Amino acid sequence: QVRLVESGGGSVQAGGSLRLSCAASERIFRNNAMGWFRQAPGKAREFVAAISWSGDDTFHADSVKGRFTISRDNAKRRIYLQMNRLEVEKAAVYYCAARGGESWRGVFESWGQGTQVAVSS
Repeated sequence: QVRLVESGGGSVQAGGSLRLSCAASERIFRNNAMGWFRQAPGKAREFVAAISWSGDDTFHADSVKGRFTISRDNAKRRIYLQMNRLEVEKAAVYYCAARGGESWRGVFESWGQGTQVAVSS
C-alpha cells in the first residue's frame, strides 16, 4: 500500500515554530527522494523543500531558506519539516510527496492528504 500521512500542523503565532512530520509506507519510502509542498487558498501548489534518499542532498525554496529545514529518518520511514520564524501568511495546507529515484530532482508522483498550517499575527 502506498501511503503518505502528514501530521504536526496547527495554528501558531508569527515568529513561532512548528515541526511537520510525514510517515511513509515502506514501498513508497525506500530509495526514494521526498519533499514538502504547500498550497494556500486560491493559489497553486508550490514547492517548499526536498531531500534525497540518503539525506545528503537537500534543497529549499528561496522563500523559506534559512527558516525551514527538511530532514529524514530512514529507520523510522519519516521526513520532517522544521519551520522556524513563521511569517504571517494565509493558511496553507502542507503536503508530503515522494518521487521514484534517489535524487529530489524531478517530478513528484505520490502525495499525502496534507496538514493545515495557519500563522496569526
